[in-house]
Order: sequence, then C-alpha cells, then structure tokens
Amino acid sequence: MERLQLLEGWVKTQFPDKSFTLTPASADASFRRYFRITFDERETLIAMDAPPQQEDCTPFLHVAGLFTSAAVHVPTILTQDATQGFLLLSDLGNTTYLQALNTNADDADSLYSDAVDALIKIQLASCAGVLPNYDQALLLGELSLFPDWYIARHLKTELAVGQTAVIQAVFDQILKNNLAQPRVFVHRDYHSRNLMVTTPNPGIIDFQDAVYGPITYDLVSLFKDAYIHWEEERLLDWAIRYWEKARKAGLPVAVDFADFYRDFEWMGVQRHLKVLGIFARLYYRDGKDAYLKDMPLVMNYLRKACKRYRELHLLLKLLDELVCDKPESKIGYTF
Repeated sequence: MERLQLLEGWVKTQFPDKSFTLTPASADASFRRYFRITFDERETLIAMDAPPQQEDCTPFLHVAGLFTSAAVHVPTILTQDATQGFLLLSDLGNTTYLQALNTNADDADSLYSDAVDALIKIQLASCAGVLPNYDQALLLGELSLFPDWYIARHLKTELAVGQTAVIQAVFDQILKNNLAQPRVFVHRDYHSRNLMVTTPNPGIIDFQDAVYGPITYDLVSLFKDAYIHWEEERLLDWAIRYWEKARKAGLPVAVDFADFYRDFEWMGVQRHLKVLGIFARLYYRDGKDAYLKDMPLVMNYLRKACKRYRELHLLLKLLDELVCDKPESKIGYTF
C-alpha cells in the first residue's frame, strides 16, 4: 500500500493540473507491477512500479532502446525516476495475444506471423557485447532450477546418486547443443502474455531480461508457449515459415531445416526444464500458485521432445521414475 501511495504521489507531480485514476494493469512473475493511468479525457498511460531494493530499471531502459532501434513496437519511456523505481510509459492497450487467441483462435496464423516478423527484426539488429551473454553459467543455472525446485520441492524427492549422474550427463548434452547455436538478441520470454495486440503489431513488453544467446530460444518461447497449446502440425508449419523468412533475411539459421528443428527442440528442453523449476519456485518461495496449472503443458512439451531424441531417453526414463508414485504430476502429459 505504501508503494502505491508513493506511485500515486509521483504521478501527481508529473500531471499537477490533471485528474486521473490509477488501476492495476498487470503484474508479472517478478516484483514489478504495472498500473494504468486514466485521465478525464480518457487518455491512458502506464506507470511501472519496480521497487529498487528488488528490481533495477536500467536493463529495461537499455533493452527498450535497443528494440526501438530495431523498429519493433515497445512502450515509449516518457519519464523515469530510477531512485524510486518508477517509470511512465506509453500504453500498448490491454489485449494480450493470450486473451485474443482465447477469444478467437482463428486469428492465430496472422498474429503469429506478425510476432515472427518482429522477432526477425530484433534478431537482425543483434550484435555482441551489448547485452549479457546467455553463456554456459547462465544456462546451467537455469537448468539447476529443475532439480532444486521441481524435483526437491515440488515432487519432494531426493535424487539417488545414479539419478544425479543422469541429470548431469543430460545437462551437458543440452548445453553442448545450446552453446553451439548462432547467437542473437534474445527477449527471453517472447510469448503470448508478453505480446500485445496493437497497431503496429505486436506490442512487446517484459523484455528487461534480454540477453545475447541461442537463435532458437525466443521461437521456442513463442511456439511452445506455457500458457496456450497448439497442435504439433501447426507448430511445425510455423517453424518452417520462420526458418524460410530467417534464411531470406540473412539470419544464421541452419541450412537444413531438420538441423534447425533439432536445435529448436533441444533449446525447448532447456527452457522447459527451467520453466518447471521457475513455476515451482514461484509457488513455494513466492506464494504464487497460478502457475501450477501450467506445469502439465510444459511437462508434455518436455516429454515429447525427449521421446524423439535418443540422447534424451535417459531423461525421459528419469521423469518416469520421479513421477511413478505421484499421479498428480502425470496430469496432462499427452493431448
């Protein structure tokens, strides 16, 4: 409540001659919160509240500049107070891709085509040394969320020595693939909750954790989304369309689509292990239970990829061992 009062007071200093209302716009998995400012004349803006003791606005400001230079649609930063952790942003509306697709799935091809075009623009603008590297330490740290939070806390299971060896060996295989991929700017959460239906489309938000890393990462976030399910035939079609556009644009994707799709799937394995760990952590550490319902879809992606690649069969076997006595963890493995 104190933060909200501080934010409201700050907004008043920006618009001393205007009356307005402040209403929640959205919240994400971090400590950031967003509020919609509505003025009497129905003009709207967005206020970001990022408590300085938990959040640093600097990466958001930096990536906003990079993505703006890439000619994609991100919020315009109108005013900032880094000391208090407040930003005043243009409003990209209140319709996420997820909301739009849940209302009318017939728009999926058009919306995803726009998202792919924007992603290619971001990737074409990439250069080394501008964003943090999505290096082995960071990728491995994310993978470690799976045994630390999903297995130990969510499944309440202690791995045997042999199971730990399997985890380590498979993680080495995953990282070998991920680190061999060409590198570009990576949004890191490029999915239906962070894409807004706007003109021009899409509006892109929640990009402050962007890095320089594997070229397939954002595509996995987009197509194998934790919050909405598409049939594999459709995902394959969308992946082919991205690959064709990316090659035409001169991006360093694999010349053979089969090689590209393998990279895409192996990157997905890294992300899905990470996401399962994050969703567990959000519940057990932060008290956010809304993400538990999304775990089965993520596990389904993970298991299907593991079935397709011989090198990942040990991970699939381990998953079977871990959940054999926990029927609640099996829900949603197949569609």
